[in-house]
Amino acid sequence: MQPLGKYLVVIGGALVAVGLVLWLLGPCVDWFGRLPGDMRVEKPGFRVYAPFTTMLLLSVLLSLVIWLIRRFFG
Repeated sequence: MQPLGKYLVVIGGALVAVGLVLWLLGPCVDWFGRLPGDMRVEKPGFRVYAPFTTMLLLSVLLSLVIWLIRRFFG
């Protein structure tokens, strides 16, 4: 159970770090979620938002982070 605890602490610390960055730099990254390729349809009483490009970018970044973690710590 010790490795699980260690992973949970690291994940928690990473979430806190990301939260602090978003909190402090929120106005600087307001473009995130409004990238070219993110689809938004707004009509009276109806709203659809499909962030295709944002999810693709997040997927690539998270894959890179996980690869780096496994390469150097795994």
